Amino acid sequence: MPAPKREYYETLGVERKASVEEIRKAYRKLARKHHPDLNPGDKSSEDRFKSVQEAYDVLSDPKKRQVYDQFGFYSDNAFAGAGPGGPRGQGPQPGPDFNGFDFSDYFSGAAGAGAGAGRKAGTETGGGFRDIFSQFFGHGGAPHEAEVEEKGGDLEYVMDIDFWQAIKGMQTRLAITRYEVCDTCHGSGSTGAGEVVCPECKGSGHVTQMAGAMRFNINCPRCGGSGKLRNACPTCGGDGRVPRQETVEIRIPPGARNGSRLRVPGKGNAGARGAEPGDLYITTKVAEHAFFHRDGDNIEIKVPVAVWEAALGSKIEVPTIDGRALLKIPQGAQDGQRLRLREKGVLNSRTNLRGDQIVEVAIQAPDAHDERTRELLRELSTLHPEDPRAAMWAQV
Repeated sequence: MPAPKREYYETLGVERKASVEEIRKAYRKLARKHHPDLNPGDKSSEDRFKSVQEAYDVLSDPKKRQVYDQFGFYSDNAFAGAGPGGPRGQGPQPGPDFNGFDFSDYFSGAAGAGAGAGRKAGTETGGGFRDIFSQFFGHGGAPHEAEVEEKGGDLEYVMDIDFWQAIKGMQTRLAITRYEVCDTCHGSGSTGAGEVVCPECKGSGHVTQMAGAMRFNINCPRCGGSGKLRNACPTCGGDGRVPRQETVEIRIPPGARNGSRLRVPGKGNAGARGAEPGDLYITTKVAEHAFFHRDGDNIEIKVPVAVWEAALGSKIEVPTIDGRALLKIPQGAQDGQRLRLREKGVLNSRTNLRGDQIVEVAIQAPDAHDERTRELLRELSTLHPEDPRAAMWAQV
């Protein structure tokens, strides 16, 4: 049974003719939205993130994308190492193994009556298969076509920061693992002499491509079935890059939000064979504060207010992200009323403007633990006998 077809273009929301940059932009947007660290406990977001990651892994690689476009599927098993086969040194490695499926009709025309229709079908379908098999599966150890320069892949990291680090900004260091240019060959992938074992097939000359119950034993697309790479650098195996750990200086600007994305140019993986490197993207995950709540560039806070402060009006001190500030409580303030402190919110590093602080009044009743307090409250109820729920009852 053939492998289930995955609609990678549909997963990323792009057209089949989308450029690499359009695919990269779509991936960044979806990866940021569904990243598990930004959606803790959400299994659907985690599954969606994996699907987006899988789609991007295939469509961002020209060779994988070409296989997917022509076959409708792609499996990394084709590049995971050697499959079964005869010993090396006995001539060309075997071609595709279809587990008993016979595709010979696609490669030959019919004879006799009806041959015209048969030859036409063989030309249109068989020719396509012949081209595909020639390009991807190789013929008798034919050398693989020259690698093209490809920009290095971007790296994505999620950084946990606390509320104050997001508000004030911070300078920190982040340890990342990235592919850097090989020091031995300086990114060329070649030292000019000698041979190395092909890192794709581990020297066997062939790899295995799975498609459900079907298994394809194919010539290695990296070395063309020889198991060796001529003139390849022994340090990087001809790739021109090696993985290394690096500490990168990261500056989080003031006002960073939960899910903010910071780009560090040129700190992604090095490009293949001297191509430009990708970028490093940092997504911030900001911890909640005990009583400050952020809404965009505004800060919201709920402040307890005594009954007499609300009834008579008063001026009280409230906490802000800059320290204490004086707030005027209007006479007759109601529970839940929202008051504004202008420009006491978060500084927006892009507009250089500050948000406001919104203070919600939370009227707090006195603790009537003594007789004198209870007496004053009874006197107050006598002075104001109106039913505070009268308007509600009128609607029932």
